[in-house]
Amino acid sequence: MSDAAIQVEGLGKKYLLHHQAGGRPRYVALRDVLAGKFKGIFNRKSEIGNRKSVEEFWALQDVSFEIKQGEAVGIMGRNGAGKSTLLKLLSRITEPSKGRFELEGRVASLLEVGTGFHPELTGRENIFLNGAILGMHRAEIKQKFDEIVAFAEVEKFLDTPVKHFSSGMYMRLAFAVAAHLEPEILIVDEVLAVGDAQFQKKCLGKMQEVAGNHGRTVLFVSHNMAAIRQLCGKGIVLEAGKIKFSGKAADAIEAYSGLVRTAHEVTFDPKPNKPSITLVKINPEALGHGDLEIEITFQSPFPLNPPVPGLAIHSVSGVPVFGSNPRFHKEGYVPSSIAGGVVAFTFKGFPICGGRYRLSVWLGDWHTDYDHQADVLAFDFKHGEISTNRPNPDSVGYLDGDGFWEIKHQGDVSSTQGAS
Repeated sequence: MSDAAIQVEGLGKKYLLHHQAGGRPRYVALRDVLAGKFKGIFNRKSEIGNRKSVEEFWALQDVSFEIKQGEAVGIMGRNGAGKSTLLKLLSRITEPSKGRFELEGRVASLLEVGTGFHPELTGRENIFLNGAILGMHRAEIKQKFDEIVAFAEVEKFLDTPVKHFSSGMYMRLAFAVAAHLEPEILIVDEVLAVGDAQFQKKCLGKMQEVAGNHGRTVLFVSHNMAAIRQLCGKGIVLEAGKIKFSGKAADAIEAYSGLVRTAHEVTFDPKPNKPSITLVKINPEALGHGDLEIEITFQSPFPLNPPVPGLAIHSVSGVPVFGSNPRFHKEGYVPSSIAGGVVAFTFKGFPICGGRYRLSVWLGDWHTDYDHQADVLAFDFKHGEISTNRPNPDSVGYLDGDGFWEIKHQGDVSSTQGAS
C-alpha cells in the first residue's frame, strides 16, 4: 500500500480570457450596459464594435508531485504563479482541465477568510456545519467544540451570525474549525497574513502539532519564508503555472528568493471593480544615503476614506525586518477621501544593515485590506558595511522608528512601465 497522501500527475487548469476588440475597455457603468442594449434593438450594427477575442490562459500546467503522509510541504511562488489555483483543484473547488490527482483521507481546506461559512448562521451553527461537510458525526464535533471555541477566542460572539464578525474573528474561527476537526490532510492558504502576531503564532504552533504530533499532512501556501522554514520539511516553488523547484524547504526558499526581481519600480494591472495598486517605486538614491522612500500608486472604483497603504520588508531568507501602515504610523498622515493617487512612505536614517531585502505592499482603508502584492521587488540597501562587529540582517527582527506616510497626489495618475 502506498504511503502517499497526495499524488498529482500532469495537472493543468485552463481559463478563457475575453478581450475587447480595439484595446482595453473603459470602465462600463450599469447605465452604459442598459443604453447599449436599448440601442442594439434598433441597430444590430452596434455589436460590431463590441466583438471580443478569446485567449487561452494556463494558470497551471503539467504539475506533478507526491507528498507522503505526515509531511508538511510549503508551496511558494510570486503572485500569479498558480499557488491558489493548485489548492482550489486539490480542494475540489474547481475541476482540472487536464491531469489527475488522488488524496488519501479527509481534507480540510482554508483558502480564504470564511471559506465554507454560511453568513446567516451563527458561529456555533457554522462549526457543526463544517464538521458535517467534513463527514464527521455530531458526537465527534461536540467532543472538539470547546477546544475550537477556546482557540478562536470568540466565546462572546458564538451565537451571533458570522456576517457580523470582523475579518479577524472570521479567520480565527475558520482556522480553528479546519485544524481541530482532525482532517488527514490540512490545506492552508496564507492564513498567517491575517490576524495579530499572537494569533499567527498560535496558527503556526497548531499546524506544527497537526503535522508533527498527529502525523497528518499539511500543504501550506505562504509568502512568509520564516514560517515555511519553521513548519515545513519540503518545499515546492511555482513560476508561471509550472514547478520551478521541488526539494528541501531551505533549498526551495533559496530558489524562490531568486525569483524576486531586483528593481526600482514595478507596475500592475488594476483589478476590475476593486481598489488596486498599479505602481510601486523605491528611490535608489535614497537607499544609497541610508534612507527609505517608497511610493505606491493606486486607483479605486470608489473613494477610500482614507486610503491606507502598508508595506513589509523581509530579508532574502524570509525573516521579517520592518512593517508600517498609517494605522500605527499616523503622525503627519492627513486622511482624505480619494479614489486614486499616490501615497508615499519616508524613513530617514533607516536603521538596518547593508544587504538585500524584499518588499511587499498593501492597500486598504481603516477597516478592510483590498489589495496585497507580496514580494514585488528586491532592493539592495548599501548604507553601512557588513562586518564581524555588526549583526547579520536575519537576526535584526522587527524595527520601529520615525517613518511617516503622506498623500502626494490625488486623482488619476499615469504610471510608467515598471522595470523588469
